[in-house]
Amino acid sequence: MNVYGMNIGFLLKAAGRITLAGMLLWSLSACKEYTNWSGTDENSLDNSQIFIQPAQISRLIPARVAQRDAWAADISQIMDELKISKTRENVCSVIAVVDQESNFVANPTVPDLGNKAIKAFQTEVPQKFVRQFGPALGPAVSRYFTYVLLNKPSKENSFLVQMRSVKTEQQLDLIYRQIFTYVAKQFYADSIASAAAKFIGKDLGEENNPITTIGSMQVSVKYARQYQRDHTSVNELRDYMYTRGGGLYYGIHRLMKYPANYDNARYRFADYNSGMYSSRNAAFQQDINKLLNLNMSLDGDLLLYDKDDNAQSMPSQTETALNQLFADHGMAMQPEQIRADLLQEKQAEFENTTTYQNVISLYKRQFGKNPPYAIMPQVVISGPKLRKDYNTNWYATNVTRRYDICMRRSDGGKHHRKR
Repeated sequence: MNVYGMNIGFLLKAAGRITLAGMLLWSLSACKEYTNWSGTDENSLDNSQIFIQPAQISRLIPARVAQRDAWAADISQIMDELKISKTRENVCSVIAVVDQESNFVANPTVPDLGNKAIKAFQTEVPQKFVRQFGPALGPAVSRYFTYVLLNKPSKENSFLVQMRSVKTEQQLDLIYRQIFTYVAKQFYADSIASAAAKFIGKDLGEENNPITTIGSMQVSVKYARQYQRDHTSVNELRDYMYTRGGGLYYGIHRLMKYPANYDNARYRFADYNSGMYSSRNAAFQQDINKLLNLNMSLDGDLLLYDKDDNAQSMPSQTETALNQLFADHGMAMQPEQIRADLLQEKQAEFENTTTYQNVISLYKRQFGKNPPYAIMPQVVISGPKLRKDYNTNWYATNVTRRYDICMRRSDGGKHHRKR
């Protein structure tokens, strides 16, 4: 993973883990506590619960925010475009996440970003090149990158010098693009590494750009590419995500455009931090732990994934435990079927699989009650924006606190019951 583009929402699990399948479902299931929370316009109970005018949304944004009306107008327009009901629950969810991620700054500054980026660049990029080009060529490519970093475009104004002075992710992003563009041209012009030429066509810069989350809602670039609305280049997409509207569009899409039967807003906030359905899947892992008296990590990932978010063939602890569980209970579940079901773990449909249903049935039979649908995933958060490591519970708790403040504003300061 990389650590440059990470905000408080960036995980140690894997960069971009939030780029998951199942996002083509456009209607959102209602949470049990908030009957229209995350619902579409068609699911709203009545018009009195909808914020029709951007001015209504503006009043919910913290007073310290500059250009509140402009932020509100963009939020309103984007939620309309994405067919997300502008209920106070949904609007406050968006406001809470934006405030947590960036304090409503489209391209936020990061203290000491340049020095932190240089340190990470020097440790992580060589490892990336070894993985990408192999142990023979990787170190040579890495050495050339180091030379470019120190000496180009000039020794007095080298990329390294420029990196030290950056204040925002966008500034750092642009420098990385210049570095990779320069190196790519040299590959072609000078045949520095002819064996590496085949990799250039794969967009060397984008594959190795450490800035992977962008904008006011710190959305994964990989996710945005999967759901981008036009056919612009990846650099144009990146530039758009640094704008107020671009950061909001893909952030709101990522936060709201998937169905989940959560009865508490904080689980969707946790998913925003640790990956879609992580809260549901962590509860599923807990069920297995209790049934087998195990102590597996409750990270919400049921399979192992590589750096490109592809499921690895090596069985995870969860997969191994499931095979044991079904064998212990004499259930005719083939390993191939279990694997096929687990491949749906990032989708709502996973709940309809035989594997999921069998675990729920075994839990009910053994404990005489329904298992929890969701729990807080146990995932560590790390990155240059943080003074120390935190976890998903910390993130979700802080977003929920902002959400509660917004909800109190929406009802004129009346008491908003805690969840």
